[in-house]
Amino acid sequence: MSKNKTARKSTSVDMTAMTDVAFLLLTFFMLATKFKPDEPVTVETPSSISEIKLPEKNIMLLTLDKDSRVFFSIDGEKTRVEMLNKVGEKYKVTFSAAQQKEFANMSSFGIPVAQLGKFLDMKPEQRGAFKQTGIPSDSLNNELSDWVWQARLANNDLRVAVKGDRETSVPVVKQVIKTLQDRKVNRFNFITAMEKAPK
Repeated sequence: MSKNKTARKSTSVDMTAMTDVAFLLLTFFMLATKFKPDEPVTVETPSSISEIKLPEKNIMLLTLDKDSRVFFSIDGEKTRVEMLNKVGEKYKVTFSAAQQKEFANMSSFGIPVAQLGKFLDMKPEQRGAFKQTGIPSDSLNNELSDWVWQARLANNDLRVAVKGDRETSVPVVKQVIKTLQDRKVNRFNFITAMEKAPK
């Protein structure tokens, strides 16, 4: 005896709800994502097995590139403006309101205080093409020391981190560490790339 086969009907699935959820997730991630700020130099850090995480805010970052230039960045617009004005007072350089606003929005910099005004007057695309010489940090002209000191006065809760290129010269790293220690900053982190722990 043969059985009569019933014709299969296709089921319809309403994808409207799935599409709504996908777009809601996409919108959430677009709004919640914190983009990495532009850095004036690319640094290839050495590797280590340390798993200490840096906090999301209240960070003072000193970046050393392979050409031994020192760059400085700090969190908080208010802290940046206060620090800029204090360093400007010491070096007898005044900054306009527009320059202060530009400095507050800038991620990091690496030029002497005397050139900072001209640098802040540049358009963002010009700043990207400008070759920054690094903040002076030698024993004769140690502007880095003043930036560190004024940053700590503006925000005492700052955690200090040093991010050095693997090809940075050791004397420059030692000079930066000495500068930090001269300003009573004895706790700081080195930023490194992750490496597997030995078994």
